[in-house]
Amino acid sequence: MFRVETVRLVLAAGVALAAVVIVVQLVWGHLSIPSLRDVPPASDGLATAVIVAARDEERHIRASVSSLLSQTYPALEVIVVNDRSTDATGTILDDLAREEPRLRVVHVDALPDGWLGKNHAMQLGARAAGAELLIFADGDVVMAPDAIARASRLMTTLRIDHLAVAPDMRLPTWPLALVVNYFMMWFLLYLKPWRAQDPKSTAFIGIGAFNMVRASAFHAVDGFARIALRPDDDIMLGKLLKRHGHRQLLATADGTVAVEWYQTLGELARGFRKNAFAGMHYSLLLTIGAVAGNVVLCIWPFIAAWITSGAERWLYLTAVVAQIVAYAGGAFVGRTRPWLAILYPVAAVLFVSILTAAVFRTLRRRGIEWRGTFYALDRLRANRI
Repeated sequence: MFRVETVRLVLAAGVALAAVVIVVQLVWGHLSIPSLRDVPPASDGLATAVIVAARDEERHIRASVSSLLSQTYPALEVIVVNDRSTDATGTILDDLAREEPRLRVVHVDALPDGWLGKNHAMQLGARAAGAELLIFADGDVVMAPDAIARASRLMTTLRIDHLAVAPDMRLPTWPLALVVNYFMMWFLLYLKPWRAQDPKSTAFIGIGAFNMVRASAFHAVDGFARIALRPDDDIMLGKLLKRHGHRQLLATADGTVAVEWYQTLGELARGFRKNAFAGMHYSLLLTIGAVAGNVVLCIWPFIAAWITSGAERWLYLTAVVAQIVAYAGGAFVGRTRPWLAILYPVAAVLFVSILTAAVFRTLRRRGIEWRGTFYALDRLRANRI
């Protein structure tokens, strides 16, 4: 009996310690990440091209491209690659291009073998650009008029090669916000992107909403050709750049860049089918470990706090409070409903369910289907970097 109680107490202590470490790391991380809002906008600078890959984005594309064409940064061109859209995306882009000479539209009718659609589209856009700085953005991103001017100054002042900007999340429904807040908390803990700026650290970062890269650095790593079949292309571009010695930095948008990532929780669940397994390095063992870790650290303490007693209960209560504080803090910084922290274990259950379902679907179908194209799992796995 003594040994069982000791094991249970050690487990509770380990969970409590891990939860406290989470809070400390997240606080340190948030304090270490600069805000784009604090950077004065540049009045001039290096020639810059914004490259947007768009497929079936009729809901957002006009507002997104219009925000790019409204930038105060003078040396700017906008290249939008219409990747085989079946809706009105192409027509909207052609209408905008007739009114604005800085907008160049490239239409893609067929996808070459060995490429994901978005990766191929961004590579085409990069080839068409003659600028010294490249910004890769998504077709649903909206930028404040001075966003690129601020980013350009930050790049040149700190002499970095890659700037990733974490956008403000527009989350229309509270169930969506509940899970996104949870995912972002663990995404930060997993990558520790605040360390990416340290050349001695192996940490790296990349964000699809806003990846700003020196063209020389981008071409030096062969751009998206090295990650042609990576669903997590944004993060993998950051990994490539960091691995080859290029300096990078993460900044928060704080009102300068915004994205409606998904509209509903169902959309998020379907979106995770694309890159959930890629995020687990296509490892079933790692996936099982991630699920088990979430259950033990994020779900079990909320149950144990009710059914245990004495020191064990206090340790689990410490874990509960620490994780609620961590969740609420991240949501407060992102202005995405901090009060949802009271539903933290529900968020954990939903996230584990979505992750498990996405990985199981990928394994069952031996691949992923994204935007109307099927990609075989064996080929996706082979694209390692």
